[in-house]
Amino acid sequence: MIILTTLLFISAAYLIGGLNGAILLCRVKGWPDPRGRGSKNPGATNILRLHHAQAASTVLIFDLLKGTIPVYLAYFIGYSPFAIGLIGIAACLGHIFPPYFQFKGGKAVATGLGTLLPLGMDMTGLLLLTWLFTIAVSGYASLAAIVTAILAPVFVEFIKPEFTTPVIMLSVLIILRHISNIRRLLTGKEKKIVNWKQ
Repeated sequence: MIILTTLLFISAAYLIGGLNGAILLCRVKGWPDPRGRGSKNPGATNILRLHHAQAASTVLIFDLLKGTIPVYLAYFIGYSPFAIGLIGIAACLGHIFPPYFQFKGGKAVATGLGTLLPLGMDMTGLLLLTWLFTIAVSGYASLAAIVTAILAPVFVEFIKPEFTTPVIMLSVLIILRHISNIRRLLTGKEKKIVNWKQ
């Protein structure tokens, strides 16, 4: 029975994760599909490039919540750390491979962060500070996501070590989604979201 309910929860998290905020907002506003413009990534950063900060904030909050809600409910119900981790990963996989949008989604940065918010304000603060610091120093949103993903397992090991394994799995998933960004960073072709020299 526990296995069945866990599988149902994982499936629900995947379906919730598939509700891509950027694509939905663009459809509501009558804007072009973000998967065909800018970085072609349907996420908050690309929406910021293509439109404005208010639209990007809406997408960011939406994508955060669809990671936070399933994980928080699983945490509240009392699922094991590993099961909670699988539920969080399922939400991220839904964002990456959305069943409603031809399985072509984003990189799950905001959704991944959302899955970690229920671990506490200290974890949330460390992740946000890491992301903001990397953005401030480098100007690259992709590098900020990669650095934050790398450090997330380190942070959780000191805060709630029982979640280290699923967080490592989540971090690997996010880093793999950034392989093309890593190549562009190494060749100097990656675009900055903030350019302090301008």
